Amino acid sequence: MKKKNLYIALVFLSLLSLNLSAQNRTYDGPNKMNTWSITGYGGITKFFGDIKEYDFKLGEDEKLTGGWGLSINKQLSPIFGIQLTGYNGRLMGSKSRHYSTLSQETYKVSFNSPSFIQASIDGTVNLNRLLFGYNKLRRWKFDAHLGAGIIYYHTDLKATNTNPQSPDFGDVFEISTNTDGSSKTAGTWERNGSTYTREWVVPAGLAVHYELTPRFDIGVDFVYNYVNTEKMDATVGDLTDYKSQQGLWTFAKGDSKNDGWGFVGVALTYKLGKNAVMAKKGVYDAGSGRYHLRWADPKALIPVPYNPTMDDADSIAKANMPKPVDPRLYTDTDGDGVADLFDKEPNTPLGSVVSGGGVAMDLDKIIRDAIKNNLPKDECEALFSNIEFDTDKSIIRNASKETLSKVVELLNMRVNCRIVLVGHTDARASDSYNVALSRRRVDAAKRFLVRAGLQDPSRIIVEYYGELRPIAENTTVEGLQSNRRVEIKILPQNSLRSNYPAGFQR
Repeated sequence: MKKKNLYIALVFLSLLSLNLSAQNRTYDGPNKMNTWSITGYGGITKFFGDIKEYDFKLGEDEKLTGGWGLSINKQLSPIFGIQLTGYNGRLMGSKSRHYSTLSQETYKVSFNSPSFIQASIDGTVNLNRLLFGYNKLRRWKFDAHLGAGIIYYHTDLKATNTNPQSPDFGDVFEISTNTDGSSKTAGTWERNGSTYTREWVVPAGLAVHYELTPRFDIGVDFVYNYVNTEKMDATVGDLTDYKSQQGLWTFAKGDSKNDGWGFVGVALTYKLGKNAVMAKKGVYDAGSGRYHLRWADPKALIPVPYNPTMDDADSIAKANMPKPVDPRLYTDTDGDGVADLFDKEPNTPLGSVVSGGGVAMDLDKIIRDAIKNNLPKDECEALFSNIEFDTDKSIIRNASKETLSKVVELLNMRVNCRIVLVGHTDARASDSYNVALSRRRVDAAKRFLVRAGLQDPSRIIVEYYGELRPIAENTTVEGLQSNRRVEIKILPQNSLRSNYPAGFQR
């Protein structure tokens, strides 16, 4: 594999990881999740190339070899991740009969790579989440991983001529890679007095992990590493002449595939992050701590929205329904302008002038006392009264004229008072007609006050509501008469005026 092609593969792998991460964003909600972890590996190594007798057992001059590794892992989503992995280990291989096409000789060969070092960047895919979802095998994780990296190795080879017909029969040839005469096709690295050859490597494998605790996972890792050379065992297929070393230190390509090595080992993972917790029987509690993205589905941390049934909605509505309003707030039995709820004398005679508490007042006496005691003009006492009208009429009755005249006299003595005239009708017409009729009634009362000599008519406030605010039932003659009225309210200037929806005029 050429360097250019490997660079392109690395760029493609990085772009693919970023794209998969963007398509599987972790979680946009308020709950944070842990995403980093560290994994340690320890296990058995095995060489795959020309100088090996068997694939899955040791040759005559081979020994069991091993290695260890460490990876830093970043989980991008519950399915995809990326990791930086490093290995250090030993490789050996042997072959009892290796035939060289160049020298027409047969050799017994063995090699030893005492300490190789490899580093790679791998993308991971959680297969059981991808294939089976989040509800099956919750505490198991099956990761397929593929990456690209570099390996540094140094190889010592021993070859013995085993051809009895050869004049070199029994001769032993020892070869080491990375000598002055060797080809350094991918660069070298000096370490412990030996020169290490650098080559590209592509690791691919499968990891099976089990979640033990909120912090630790345990598992098994299987990796096969494709090395970009067939000279890792100091042999170029059948085109190697160990006596002359022909084919080893050139760029000649032999008739064998590139070398590789395998690793199977135990993996122990420590999950980093704050307040680590794990799901219990598939149940998540976002308030208990942070789950790790290696194991948790971010969507499971989002509370299920509550969709109430009709019965639930009815129960909630009843529980939050305000208490019934006292009906006395809307009734005025004696028609004096004070609601029964606040009326201390609910049976005052029709047309009475009452105080804010509904107590009947003698308007003449109030005026006489004001004149006699020479009370200050800025004092004002709240008074209420009603005047009634005939059906569909806005003509003020004579009895009501007397009341309004006394009101004018009182207002002229109390300059800090204002008067509110509120017009009403019974229900025997359309809404629009009744609103207009109630307005004509308050306008008639206002004209009377002005003509009767009220000083500063701007103190008059006019409001009209048609049939909207009855004080009695519209089913009896008495009730209809009580609703055909204009309420008179004498109030201090600084008191607040109520806001009504129908209309008012100043």
